[in-house]
Amino acid sequence: MLNATWLDTFTTLCEVGHFTRTADLLGMTQPGVSQHLNKLASQVGKPLILKDGKSFTLTPAGEAVLAIGTARRQQERALQDAIQVDRPDVGEISIGCSGSFAMWLYPHLLNRMQHAPELVINVTAAPHGGIVTSVLSGDFDLGVIAEPINHPRLEAVALGREELCLVVPRSLAGQTFDLQMLNDLGFVAHPDGYAYANDLFSLNFPKDYKGADRLRVRTFVNQIGQIPMPVAQGLGYTILPKSGVDAFTNKQDVAIIRLPQKHYHDLWMIARKGRSEIARVAAVSDFIMQHKAR
Repeated sequence: MLNATWLDTFTTLCEVGHFTRTADLLGMTQPGVSQHLNKLASQVGKPLILKDGKSFTLTPAGEAVLAIGTARRQQERALQDAIQVDRPDVGEISIGCSGSFAMWLYPHLLNRMQHAPELVINVTAAPHGGIVTSVLSGDFDLGVIAEPINHPRLEAVALGREELCLVVPRSLAGQTFDLQMLNDLGFVAHPDGYAYANDLFSLNFPKDYKGADRLRVRTFVNQIGQIPMPVAQGLGYTILPKSGVDAFTNKQDVAIIRLPQKHYHDLWMIARKGRSEIARVAAVSDFIMQHKAR
């Protein structure tokens, strides 16, 4: 039976990656952290880390012990959820969604937290696969994904549809674009942009479009909030869900071009079965659905 205190210290050290910061976080001394680590290694019978200057890497034994420490924390969180007062405006909730949806959602959630001082809401932008995995593991209480899913441990509720939008500088509003004109302008690419281009351009330019890898990229942006900025300054076009355009601070400087064939993503709210029965999870889920329906 692993010592719970030593295991907690080791798990924290692995998360933080630094002995001094771990000591500060746990209210210990650095030698105390090292002592817990050495005692845990003695209990396991094998070294748990390999030091390299001020950094370290985990041994195979260390990786196995860390997996146990992480699992115990998840179990403790589940226990806390089960025994705490189940109130809709008290506790912590984590949400995973696309970056563009996070841009739209987060201001609404801030308003809710202003009216619920004991409610903590964490929003993480993540790809589809990461959202599903994190909801299954319990790292996310709720997830918003752009395609239906059928999994025995998940429940899914339709959240609505979201249009993919071709976004250009405001000065080009009202123009009719073909693929050559767009390539002349240049693509403001982003992590989801290539898939969006395949979805939208395959419908509207079936003869000329050869795939996102053939687009002329003007610039690449990884921060979702900054994607429309080059477009607003006349440096290219991009493709975003409507929520990403609506959340842009200077959206008056960009324009949406209506192509003949529209493309929509169906949005789904997912949660692990039983999780949505927790009051705060159910309340935030309802809150998101009400605001999305407006």
